[in-house]
Amino acid sequence: RLYARFFKRPLDFFCALAAIICLSPVLVVLTILGAVKMKGNPFFTQPRPGKDEKIFKLIKFRTMTNEKDAQGNLLPDDVRLNAYGKFLRSTSLDELPELFNILKGDMAVIGPRPQLVRDMVFMTPEQRKRHTVRQGLSGLAQVNGRNAVTWETKINYDLEYIKNITFPVGIMDIVSIKKTGTHYRVNFDVKGRWRLVKISKEDAKYKLCKVTKRSMGPKRIPFITTES
Repeated sequence: RLYARFFKRPLDFFCALAAIICLSPVLVVLTILGAVKMKGNPFFTQPRPGKDEKIFKLIKFRTMTNEKDAQGNLLPDDVRLNAYGKFLRSTSLDELPELFNILKGDMAVIGPRPQLVRDMVFMTPEQRKRHTVRQGLSGLAQVNGRNAVTWETKINYDLEYIKNITFPVGIMDIVSIKKTGTHYRVNFDVKGRWRLVKISKEDAKYKLCKVTKRSMGPKRIPFITTES
């Protein structure tokens, strides 16, 4: 647990800072476009439960306008979701401002996705353990199906990830997220050096790979098994 306790947060900070610097032209362009397309504030904030269920303000690019009817009530979501908003959602560009949440310490690069505050009411005490870590920009559930899996399955993926937070697993998640649907295992040699090995979805069994130290012949190379 040394990685989770002492190294994950600094790594998240520097990754978010580097991403903000590299993507600053994109962030500026989307901010300007958002102000024009949304006819006002291009950002959307919403309370979400974070680590230890502390509420923080999640920040995203706005994907719906604030158009209202004659009585001053907001129009239905499908009306307010314009073409620009659909583009942001389809490309996940609306999530980019969450890099600032990571920089601030509200979130992590990898971790359970922050749910709505009201969702906590429907969680069991076991499921609420997902809030024992910082919520993530992306996570194991997003790699393995995202919206195609059930809410309960997503929670189970979150709990599985929390039980297996290690540096190699973190690297595996980042690479898997970059290539959605691709799964890797981490192989170590006797000197502790590691490398990523691509495996099939069937071998991964949609479960998080974890390190198990076993002998493989005279070289005694530790290897990865998938948890069944």
